[in-house]
Amino acid sequence: MSEIKTLPRVVIVGYPNAGKSTLFNRLLRQKKALVHSLPGMTRDFVAGETRLAGRRVELVDTGGFLDSPAEPFSSQVKAKAWAAAKSADVVILLLDGQRGLLPVEEDLLRSLRKLGRSFLVAVNKIDTESEKPELAEYYKLGVAQLLFISAEHKLGIGALETAVAGLLPPAPEGGEEETGPRPLRIAVIGRTNVGKSSLINQLCGEERAIVSELPGTTRDSTDVLIRRGSKSYLLVDTAGIRRFGKVSDERESAGVIKARKNIPLADVLCLVLDVTEFPARQDGTVASLALESGKPLVIALNKWDLVSEADVVMEEVERALWSRLDFVNYAPLVPVSAVTGLHVTRILDLAEQVFRNGQKMIGTALLNKFIAVLNAENAPMTKKGLRFPIKYITQKSVLPPTFVAFANAREPMAPAYEKYMVSRIRREFGFEGTPIRILLRGPNL
Repeated sequence: MSEIKTLPRVVIVGYPNAGKSTLFNRLLRQKKALVHSLPGMTRDFVAGETRLAGRRVELVDTGGFLDSPAEPFSSQVKAKAWAAAKSADVVILLLDGQRGLLPVEEDLLRSLRKLGRSFLVAVNKIDTESEKPELAEYYKLGVAQLLFISAEHKLGIGALETAVAGLLPPAPEGGEEETGPRPLRIAVIGRTNVGKSSLINQLCGEERAIVSELPGTTRDSTDVLIRRGSKSYLLVDTAGIRRFGKVSDERESAGVIKARKNIPLADVLCLVLDVTEFPARQDGTVASLALESGKPLVIALNKWDLVSEADVVMEEVERALWSRLDFVNYAPLVPVSAVTGLHVTRILDLAEQVFRNGQKMIGTALLNKFIAVLNAENAPMTKKGLRFPIKYITQKSVLPPTFVAFANAREPMAPAYEKYMVSRIRREFGFEGTPIRILLRGPNL
């Protein structure tokens, strides 16, 4: 399994608060990277595909180059930003035109020159033409490509795109290489410190995400594109979801909000649980978000390397899990270890399987044969305990599979019976891994 590298890579680097994430979003033409007034919002790579002056590229936003005791991961953030620069086809060094040139930025420029990579320097936050004459110090850098832009106000962006495209390696003969079908988008979700980032790193074969025992390490959602054989996957490492009362840093709060917003955008969710301490209350909160989203779900039981298989029986683990999270018991379980790599690729196999299941469309004739048997064996029941037959049922949509049942019922179906009916439909038609919705239609419903 290896990362896809068919597109040229453009990497944005610089010191905190120069506006790297704002520029990244502007070039990507969507608000993907989190932008915050406090420095240090971006820690891991944030990547996306875009077009710059007609050329398709992988655009990468990095954390700021800063060694600070106040930022516990500054050295790791710097190392990852530097690794991204080394892998780039073109590097954009972004400077803050409002605060003036820093000596450390001059040092960074000298280091970039030694890399031997194509690069240009963009001075950001230049909101008017009249401000340019005050920026003579930047011309002293002696760089071949110096541009003045405002990422926020979209000034000079066209010239920047053209300059970047001019530095890219030649396109392959016969046009740009295609990346194939759209990759399956898998959002890796869970509470803090269950090993989401470690799992992402294990799957992509390199340390793309910063890993730490400190909760809240991942702030922005980080996309990692990987290929396994002929298939590709986009893994989204999200910030740990926890109650806002437990979050003290504004930047972490923004990351939690972004993680919640990423759930509806995924094709499949992978809920990561710590097998040594579950199910915790916050696991239930995240699982509820998964259920509400209607997305297919896989549950990864991480840190399996820390338990003894002689002492732990999978059936007992399932019993403990479903005693608290029975509302997502449709999801397949896979014991994994982000440390050893145990069974991690099964997550990809299961993600494909549950996504296919969520796309199934069952014919109306087949559904009504099933409902006739259900009516005869155990007819539906209202909340008041009254039985009623379903006259007709049809599937309305997929992802999640949604069924409309017509009956003469005058009140909603009993929740316990609805759960039973969903279970029967799942078992009968193979809807493992996906939530199912049933809409009851009647005279007063």
